[in-house]
Amino acid sequence: MKIAITGGTGFVGKELTRLLHMQGWEIYILTRHPKQSSLGISYVEWLTEGAQPEKQLEGMDAFVNLAGASINAGRWSNEQKKEIHDSRISATKEVLRILKALDKKPEALINASAVGIYPASQSATYTEASTNYGNDFLAKTVIDWEQLADQAKALGIRVAYGRFGIVLGKDDGALPLMALPYKLFGGGTVGSGRQWLSWIHIHDVARAIQFAIETKTLEGPFNVTAPNPERMKEFGKEIAKALGRPHWIPVPSAALKLTLGEKSRLVLEGQQALPVVLQKHGFEFTFPHLQSALADLYK
Repeated sequence: MKIAITGGTGFVGKELTRLLHMQGWEIYILTRHPKQSSLGISYVEWLTEGAQPEKQLEGMDAFVNLAGASINAGRWSNEQKKEIHDSRISATKEVLRILKALDKKPEALINASAVGIYPASQSATYTEASTNYGNDFLAKTVIDWEQLADQAKALGIRVAYGRFGIVLGKDDGALPLMALPYKLFGGGTVGSGRQWLSWIHIHDVARAIQFAIETKTLEGPFNVTAPNPERMKEFGKEIAKALGRPHWIPVPSAALKLTLGEKSRLVLEGQQALPVVLQKHGFEFTFPHLQSALADLYK
């Protein structure tokens, strides 16, 4: 299999590249700063003046679009919110331009998305059939992102959107920041503790993307979340248990709002999103439960 990946040098992209490379796939990583290619991994320059990545991307079986500025970096200023939105839109527009330029179209485009498309709720359960979308900044960004990627269908390409939950990795993503207070013996319940966290182990994210590439009947949205979401209070207790630390000092909502502003919604609000599409298509999670996921990450 030959696959092109945008955002291949990011958190999810690195794990996906590692997984597919181990299985002998030919990988083409689109990047502004290409480096020396190695066996099975080629770096293709894009989003720079004069770049013509389409000349190196004929014959791809699939495209995976993960490109976009991190939502975790710093407090959200108006400028950063614009970068989070516009980086995803501009990268996806370039993906569409490349796809149109190719003589042989890939079979599938797997586009990143997020469960942030659903409104925050302590009582609702969201599946891919849910059409109740949020109206905050992140939800609007995700809606724009999915609608743009959907245009690839007009080229005869199967399009699927992986709505990522909170991706857990030991050294990247949200977990290191969430675990830090516990490592310093100061961890405890964040906010009310009743907000949902739809989490997933980074290894299962990469496996889910590969599954979506290979499953020709999978299209449209699919929630990339473990089948057993947790409320924040229980999530914190499991981190404490995995690290052998106490869970005792609460973090008030007001303090987080003062420190993080609008970005505090990432931890003070949440959605219970279930991976119905993946499971209906036969996907089996390596880490369906938080306890086993954390045990693997901190082993």
